[in-house]
Formats: sequence, structure tokens, C-alpha cells
Amino acid sequence: MSIAVEGALNELAERQFVARIWRGDGSLWGDDPNIQSVARDRLGWLHTPEIALGQVNGLQDLVAELRRDGFTHAVQLGMGGSSLAPEVLRETFGIAPGYLQLHVLDSTDPVAVRTVEQALDLERTLFIVASKSGTTTEPAAFMEYFWAKAPRGGQWVAITDPGSLLEQEAGRRGFRRVFPHQPDVGGRYAALTYIGLVPAACMGLDLNRLLGSAMAMARACAPAQPPDRNPGLGLGAVLGAAAKSGRDKLTLFCSPGIGTFGYWVEQLVAESTGKAGTGILPVESEPAGAPLVYGHDRLFVYLRLTGEADPAQDEAAAALAAAGHAVERIELSDRYALGGEFFRWEFAVPVASTLIGVEPFDQPNVQESKDNTTRLLKLYAAEGSLPVAPALLVEDGIRLSAQGRAADAIHDTSSLAGALHRFLALVNEGDYLAFLTYMPAPAQTQSTLTELRVRLRDRLGIATTSGYGPRFLHSTGQLHKGGADNGLFVQIVSHAAADLEVPGLGYSFETLKQAQALGDLQSLQARGRRALRIDIIGDAEEGLRRIAAAFG
Repeated sequence: MSIAVEGALNELAERQFVARIWRGDGSLWGDDPNIQSVARDRLGWLHTPEIALGQVNGLQDLVAELRRDGFTHAVQLGMGGSSLAPEVLRETFGIAPGYLQLHVLDSTDPVAVRTVEQALDLERTLFIVASKSGTTTEPAAFMEYFWAKAPRGGQWVAITDPGSLLEQEAGRRGFRRVFPHQPDVGGRYAALTYIGLVPAACMGLDLNRLLGSAMAMARACAPAQPPDRNPGLGLGAVLGAAAKSGRDKLTLFCSPGIGTFGYWVEQLVAESTGKAGTGILPVESEPAGAPLVYGHDRLFVYLRLTGEADPAQDEAAAALAAAGHAVERIELSDRYALGGEFFRWEFAVPVASTLIGVEPFDQPNVQESKDNTTRLLKLYAAEGSLPVAPALLVEDGIRLSAQGRAADAIHDTSSLAGALHRFLALVNEGDYLAFLTYMPAPAQTQSTLTELRVRLRDRLGIATTSGYGPRFLHSTGQLHKGGADNGLFVQIVSHAAADLEVPGLGYSFETLKQAQALGDLQSLQARGRRALRIDIIGDAEEGLRRIAAAFG
């Protein structure tokens, strides 16, 4: 244990953190009555494992009913906290024989929507609309689109707060079920609520085993345990102490069998801590490199699956530790231990937030992005088009625009490669580079982005991230705008050749995607962030390859 972590644990013990969080003490995160109120109203996740165990029989009965009725597919229509845990569970466990094939839709790109639609047997699909508030833009659009294809209430369920507009609409349309979301649990802390459990039941997961792991972790994090044996407190102390010492780039290595767990951790950490000019940047899906390519701003957390570990990851983690990097190792006995990890990280992040001085349950800049999108859609309704920023450069179907520091750096360049080279010259020590892509996300796109990230990490010595819009707006988008000014942002936007209208809402999915991308960019520019927009006119994958090549 480092001196910094020992000091953090002593500070937490002096503040009686564990006892106070379990009794719902919002003053852990400041003296402001508004902050305390928000915190008190968002601590229900502490009791979710126990509550969820009481819901298992009902969920199993529902799925048995669905199977008898001939359902073969299910699709989760959600965003951010309403989609990431189901996707992690699907990728981790797969579908049990005879259960429903689960799809997760959390992209407004028309190609992504069409791809999910084509994978479904619409007559035998259960549609799960998941929105805590009941007013989230993307699930509302998804619902209208698929309701026009399958307007039978027996094929639909909703997960939402009691009394929400979605609950009312579900009643009007005759949905099969409305699952009441816990009002005192925020979306990113909702993995073990109905948000995660309804799709998990549809896939045939052993819910008792998953929740049993979560219950064991909750007991280990309870006040009766000594602080040095509390796994959530210990991880939170590591995260917080590392961030305070400058290691604010949390780099996740996950064994292949749990490789997507980082999707969920990314939102939890970034959206909870990225505010007030500070925060912890999660770096996930970045292949391990040699120790010398990393700066001193990294904390590595290796989630290792016993019996399924990757020897190359073992060697990389050992080499990093031997070179003096900070490496924390978490051993998982099997994949169902993920239930306990959901709880451990939910506990650890408020601990770390306390240490770095932020409140972990609000997300003010996420709402700002939503408001920007709404404003732009109203402008589209009034004028029939969205604003277009003047191009600084157009080259072979690639259009580049920027404002502020980014524009100053590239304004007199005549080639895409030259412009990107000058943009990268803005990098300072301790910065990170984020690729924000509003485009379909097939495997080739992910592969191209990953190769580009590794190349730039090794050349520049900085952390790199990638996020698919609009999903990341409900995740790392909070940290991009509310955190420190140490990010460089490359927004890459494709333009779908074939669009899809959203019935009854007055816009298409492509228009919604473009409004979200523009609103995101305007938020970054309003804060003076170093941000570049690149539009791909033509084939998205080919355009991305040209952009990657231009980075050199």
C-alpha cells in the first residue's frame, strides 16, 4: 500500500465515510444544501442487490411467459445508463439456449437503427424501452420508430420512474408491463436494477448467482467491515489518491471474457467525477503497450478473470509494475463475479469523488448537451436545416472545420495531413486525445480507431479514448466539458446515404444525429476546448481510413 493510499484511507476513516454513506449522509460531498439533497436522493443503489433478489421470481415468470408466447428476440431501446450494462452482460454471457436473442440499440445513426431492425423478427420481438426520466430523446425516437412497425402493446415493456411520461404513454398503448425504476438510483448506478435485470432475464442469465455476488460485495462494503478489508473503500481510495497525485488517467485492462466491462466503468467514472474542473479519465479498449509509452499520469487497473486470463495481459501488467507504474489488480473468480464488481465500482466512485472534492451523482453538462440538441431540432423545424460551420479545408470528401485555438493552429494549411499535424502540435504533457465519432460502429471502424489510438499514444505519449455518439454524451461527455481543460477532441461525423424518418416527431434519425453532434461541438467550443470537426462525405469506413492515414 502506498503512502498516498494509506493517507486517503485514514482521511476516510476520520470522516467516518462508510457509516455515513450507508445512513444516507449527503454532507459527505459538501456543505451546499442542494448538493446534499441530490446526494441523499441518489443512494438507493446501496440496497439494490437485496431489492433485486426479491424481483427474480417475477422476472423468471415473465420470461417463461414470453417463451411460451413464441418470442425469440428482445431489443433494449436505451441510452447511457439504460444500455451499457445490458450490452456488457450480453457480451460477457451470451444467450442461453432457448432464450431471447438480445439486441441493444443506443445509436441514432440510421445505419445502426436499420442494422438492428434487420436482425429482428419483428412479429416475435419484445421491445424494452428504458428511460429513468421517461423523457430521454433517443429512447423516445426508437419507440416511435419501432411502434410504427409493431404497434401491439403485448410486445412492449417499459422501465421508468413511477409517474413519468413514459409510464403514462405505456399505459395508453397497453404495454405488457411497466417496471418501476428505483427513483433513488441514477442511471449509471442502475446496472443491478430492472435496467440490467430485465434484459439479463431475457437472455437466460442466472440472476440469483449474479445478485448473490453483488450481495456478498455489499456486505463486504458495509460498516461492520474494517476499513482495510472493505473492497469498495479500498478501490475508491486508490482511485482518489492516484488522481490527487496526478495519475488521473484510469487505464483499464480486462480479461477477454469480461472485455466489455470497461464500457460500463467508463460512464460511471467519467460522468460521476468529471466536473468542477477536475475528474478521472477512464481509458478503456486501449491495447497494452510497453512501459515507456506511458506517462506518469496513468493508474492501471487490471481486472483478471481466473482461469480465463490472457498471458499477454499478465506480462504487460507485470512489466508496468516493474517499471514503477501504479498497477492495481482485481481478481474475479468467474464471470458471475461481475455482479460484485458492479457494486464494488458503484461504491468506489463516490469514495474517490469525496477525495477529489466533487459530488458524484449529478451531471450538469449532460443536460446541457440535451438542451443544445433540443434547441437545434427546434431550429430545424423552423428553418428546415441545421447550421453548418464554414469549412477550413475540403480534401477528397473530407471536410474540416474548427474554432478558437484549433482554428488558429490550422487556418493556413492546405492539406488534411498538414492540418492534423498542426492540431496535434497543441498537445501538452498530461493531455489526452479523444475521438468522438458520430457514425456506424462496425468491427472495421473500431479496428481502424484502435490502431490510430495506439499509434498516436506511442508517438505522443498521451492517453487516447474513443466514443460513439450519441452514447458518449451520456458518459464521457460530462467529463469533456465539466472536467479539466486537458483534452483535445476530434469529432468525426458521417452522413448517411439512406435516412430513416422518426414517425410523428418531425425529424429523421440522421437529423437527430447531426443535431447531437453539432450541439456537442458547440458545448466544447463554448468552453474554449481544442476541438476539431471532420465530416466524411461518402463512404464512412473509407473516409475514416483516409483520416487515420492523414494523422501519419
